[in-house]
Amino acid sequence: EVQLVESGGGSVQAGGSLRLSCAVSGFTVDDYEVGWFRQAPGKEREGIVCISDSDRMTYYENFIEGRFTASSDGAKTAYLQISGLKPEDTAVYYCAADCDPHGLGLNYWGQGTQVTVSS
Repeated sequence: EVQLVESGGGSVQAGGSLRLSCAVSGFTVDDYEVGWFRQAPGKEREGIVCISDSDRMTYYENFIEGRFTASSDGAKTAYLQISGLKPEDTAVYYCAADCDPHGLGLNYWGQGTQVTVSS
Protein backbone atom coordinates (compact mmCIF):
# COMPACT_ATOMS: atom_id res chain seq x y z
CA GLU A 1 0.00 0.00 0.00
CA VAL A 2 1.36 3.39 -0.99
CA GLN A 3 1.50 5.89 1.86
CA LEU A 4 3.21 9.21 2.41
CA VAL A 5 3.56 10.99 5.74
CA GLU A 6 4.89 14.52 6.08
CA SER A 7 6.45 15.95 9.20
CA GLY A 8 8.64 18.84 10.29
CA GLY A 9 6.27 21.75 9.92
CA GLY A 10 5.75 24.32 12.63
CA SER A 11 5.59 27.97 13.54
CA VAL A 12 8.72 30.00 12.90
CA GLN A 13 9.71 33.62 12.62
CA ALA A 14 10.61 35.19 9.31
CA GLY A 15 14.17 34.42 8.34
CA GLY A 16 14.17 31.03 9.98
CA SER A 17 14.49 27.61 8.40
CA LEU A 18 12.63 24.33 8.43
CA ARG A 19 13.34 20.88 7.11
CA LEU A 20 10.27 18.96 6.09
CA SER A 21 10.31 15.19 5.75
CA CYS A 22 8.17 12.88 3.67
CA ALA A 23 8.29 9.27 4.74
CA VAL A 24 7.06 6.92 2.05
CA SER A 25 5.96 3.30 2.10
CA GLY A 26 4.88 0.95 -0.63
CA PHE A 27 7.61 2.26 -2.93
CA THR A 28 11.06 3.80 -2.71
CA VAL A 29 12.17 7.28 -3.68
CA ASP A 30 14.80 5.67 -5.89
CA ASP A 31 12.14 3.90 -7.97
CA TYR A 32 9.40 6.50 -8.18
CA GLU A 33 9.06 10.24 -8.40
CA VAL A 34 8.10 12.30 -5.38
CA GLY A 35 6.73 15.80 -5.61
CA TRP A 36 6.56 18.56 -3.00
CA PHE A 37 3.65 20.99 -3.09
CA ARG A 38 2.12 23.68 -0.96
CA GLN A 39 -1.26 25.31 -0.64
CA ALA A 40 -1.80 28.60 1.13
CA PRO A 41 -5.21 29.66 2.40
CA GLY A 42 -7.38 30.87 -0.44
CA LYS A 43 -4.76 30.05 -3.06
CA GLU A 44 -4.24 27.29 -5.57
CA ARG A 45 -1.89 24.45 -4.92
CA GLU A 46 1.65 25.06 -6.18
CA GLY A 47 4.20 22.50 -7.23
CA ILE A 48 7.59 23.20 -5.66
CA VAL A 49 9.93 20.47 -6.85
CA CYS A 50 9.96 17.03 -8.40
CA ILE A 51 12.45 14.46 -7.11
CA SER A 52 13.20 11.76 -9.64
CA ASP A 53 15.75 8.96 -9.55
CA SER A 54 16.21 10.01 -5.91
CA ASP A 55 18.79 12.70 -6.77
CA ARG A 56 17.48 14.64 -9.76
CA MET A 57 15.60 17.73 -8.67
CA THR A 58 13.40 19.76 -10.96
CA TYR A 59 12.26 22.99 -9.35
CA TYR A 60 9.12 24.55 -10.72
CA GLU A 61 8.72 28.19 -11.62
CA ASN A 62 8.65 30.47 -8.54
CA PHE A 63 10.83 28.05 -6.58
CA ILE A 64 14.12 28.31 -8.43
CA GLU A 65 15.43 31.09 -6.21
CA GLY A 66 17.41 28.75 -3.98
CA ARG A 67 15.50 29.04 -0.72
CA PHE A 68 13.96 25.63 -1.35
CA THR A 69 16.26 22.60 -1.46
CA ALA A 70 15.02 19.08 -1.98
CA SER A 71 16.88 15.90 -1.20
CA SER A 72 16.24 12.26 -0.40
CA ASP A 73 17.90 9.28 1.20
CA GLY A 74 17.21 7.29 -1.94
CA ALA A 75 14.98 4.91 -0.07
CA LYS A 76 12.15 5.90 2.19
CA THR A 77 12.39 9.61 2.87
CA ALA A 78 12.30 12.79 0.83
CA TYR A 79 13.18 16.14 2.34
CA LEU A 80 12.45 19.78 1.65
CA GLN A 81 14.69 22.34 3.30
CA ILE A 82 13.28 25.86 3.33
CA SER A 83 15.53 28.71 4.38
CA GLY A 84 14.93 32.43 4.73
CA LEU A 85 11.28 31.78 5.49
CA LYS A 86 8.85 34.58 4.68
CA PRO A 87 5.27 35.12 5.87
CA GLU A 88 4.10 34.33 2.35
CA ASP A 89 5.55 30.84 2.75
CA THR A 90 2.76 30.10 5.23
CA ALA A 91 0.91 27.11 3.81
CA VAL A 92 0.22 23.44 4.18
CA TYR A 93 3.06 21.52 2.56
CA TYR A 94 2.36 18.18 0.93
CA CYS A 95 4.31 15.43 -0.73
CA ALA A 96 2.87 13.14 -3.33
CA ALA A 97 3.90 10.08 -5.30
CA ASP A 98 4.62 11.22 -8.86
CA CYS A 99 4.97 14.73 -10.17
CA ASP A 100 2.93 17.39 -11.88
CA PRO A 101 3.47 21.16 -11.71
CA HIS A 102 -0.02 21.63 -10.28
CA GLY A 103 -0.47 18.26 -8.64
CA LEU A 104 -3.05 17.20 -11.18
CA GLY A 105 -3.86 13.55 -11.62
CA LEU A 106 -1.82 12.37 -8.66
CA ASN A 107 -3.39 9.59 -6.67
CA TYR A 108 -1.27 9.38 -3.54
CA TRP A 109 -0.81 12.27 -1.15
CA GLY A 110 0.33 12.76 2.39
CA GLN A 111 -1.86 14.50 4.93
CA GLY A 112 0.22 17.66 4.83
CA THR A 113 2.25 19.56 7.40
CA GLN A 114 1.46 23.14 8.37
CA VAL A 115 4.14 25.81 8.10
CA THR A 116 3.34 29.16 9.68
CA VAL A 117 5.76 32.06 9.36
CA SER A 118 5.32 35.17 11.47
CA SER A 119 6.87 38.53 10.71
